[in-house]
Amino acid sequence: MWKNYRIIETTEELTQQLAQHQGTTRIIAGGTDLMVEIRNRKWAGLETVLDISRISGLDQIGRDENQLIHIGALVTHNDVLRSPLLREYAFPLVQACARVASPQLRNRGTVVGNLVTASPANDTISPLMAMGASLVLASQTGERVVPLDEFYIGVRQTVLRPDEYVREIIVPQLQPNQAGSFKKSALRRAQAIAVTNCCVLLTIENGIIQHAAITLGSVAPTIIHAREAEDYLVGKRLDENVIATAAGIAAQAAKPISDIRASQDYRSYTLKVLVEQALEEVRLGNQKESIPEKIATLDTKEGIQTHPAEGWDGDLIRTNINGQEYAIAGYADRTLLSLIRDRIGLMGTKSGCEEGECGACTVFLDGKAVVSCLVPAPRAHGARITTIEGIVAPDGELHPVQEAFVEHDAVQCGYCTPGFVMSAVKLLQEIPNPNRETIQNAISGNLCRCTGYYKIIEAIESASLKVKD
Repeated sequence: MWKNYRIIETTEELTQQLAQHQGTTRIIAGGTDLMVEIRNRKWAGLETVLDISRISGLDQIGRDENQLIHIGALVTHNDVLRSPLLREYAFPLVQACARVASPQLRNRGTVVGNLVTASPANDTISPLMAMGASLVLASQTGERVVPLDEFYIGVRQTVLRPDEYVREIIVPQLQPNQAGSFKKSALRRAQAIAVTNCCVLLTIENGIIQHAAITLGSVAPTIIHAREAEDYLVGKRLDENVIATAAGIAAQAAKPISDIRASQDYRSYTLKVLVEQALEEVRLGNQKESIPEKIATLDTKEGIQTHPAEGWDGDLIRTNINGQEYAIAGYADRTLLSLIRDRIGLMGTKSGCEEGECGACTVFLDGKAVVSCLVPAPRAHGARITTIEGIVAPDGELHPVQEAFVEHDAVQCGYCTPGFVMSAVKLLQEIPNPNRETIQNAISGNLCRCTGYYKIIEAIESASLKVKD
């Protein structure tokens, strides 16, 4: 997969490594995109991977005296969902992060990583561009600030130099007279790339629109502004006729393609509908009803997100799995899934899609549910991992979730069951009294090809009652 895997512990070390890189070098934080690309041989001959996931301070979200919000390079999508600051002052970004992939992938995937991947279908680009975000690009020679709408130069192409990394995102906080909404169309409710997406952001004084931003995703080589629609809205009151007209103008700005996910005509049609829905949501002021106030992240914060490499020598992985210490050599170029199954012999963690889509390989990494097929094995160094074999009740009997799966016949072929159990256990640790919507969200990253999910949901509901008792 790669020749050298280096765990980076400071930003100074990172810029030094980037400045003297030889051969193909890639930075990894969450790795939810990069690991899939590596598996698909996009990076054949990859020389070095620089793991920045342990750099202290890059996982922070804060606000300065100029009302600018700072989002560090290691902030994950689930970190965004948990942030009161972003829910208050950057809600369109929260809406977008809630639609990204699944809880397991949101626990690893970073917002900066989503931006750097530079796909026009990526969800977080549209809201951040609408809100006027900028990126701080750092190297040994210094830093430069690049507006997000100048960062992209083509499909998956950016102005980022080989010796630079994105240190943070800077976003002007939304003011009391501003409101925005993000909308996405996809082939299913979770684990789906956008067919189209959009974000609208309006500045309104005394009912009159003073400024408008409408950004469109997955309809051009890069995320674009619907400039004519933005100009049309200025000076108008937001009513049904204005909304319909603006949405029609916005759809005309798109230059979609036909591909495996949708035709050109379908994208144009759905984009108009999404812009209408976003503008209507702003008109009604009910954006925050679009996602639950408490959303399942499958993260109980049992471990710290960044911890020292503890003498990493480039090969020997020292880790704790299900309470047992291991020292493993020769697996630094593998995935965590491979280490767990092939080296340790814990076969309950299943190999399914190996692209983060099915959830069969779900484990806990420092208290977070993650898909182990997209985690590099060296990330286990110094970490605590729990697999399905480690899910037992204090008395050694079946966990209430496991008992409930048996009682409610929530198992058929059983291949997906370990992943579902892991997600359900973590959900009940995080939210002991989940409603059905929360349960559905929590298991959205787990696929079952035998059942209609009804029995699985019933089992988790039943287990929640036993855990409370």
